[in-house]
Amino acid sequence: MNLAIGVLAAVGLAIATYFTAVAWRWTKPDVRWIPAFCRLEARTCASVVFTPSARVFGPPNSLLGQVFYAALLAGAVSGWLTDPLFWLFYFGASLATVALGVYLSYALLFVLRVPCPLCFASHGINAVICGLLLLVRTAQ
Repeated sequence: MNLAIGVLAAVGLAIATYFTAVAWRWTKPDVRWIPAFCRLEARTCASVVFTPSARVFGPPNSLLGQVFYAALLAGAVSGWLTDPLFWLFYFGASLATVALGVYLSYALLFVLRVPCPLCFASHGINAVICGLLLLVRTAQ
């Protein structure tokens, strides 16, 4: 279970880092070294990064995602995911990301009307991680 969570956290961290780099204009959304299927299109996906929905709590959501995924990766590598107190922290943060993902998915589909594949991939990763964390707890 730790391996699966670690892999998903690493993928989520890569996506969140890319979004943060675009949000802070460290890189262009369509930079050539990003695989074509991951590139943000300037008129659609990249525009999402600059909306109020992309900064629900002030800083870019992706920056908070980076912290979340890095903490998960540390928990998966160290084994903290099985410690009851750490698990409670991870699961609480995971539930919050899933709830935020539901809101952001709604905003993408019905408010902004932008089908952003990387956004939906991140929200899906968060939902799977939440489910895996539940399995970690029930397996103990």
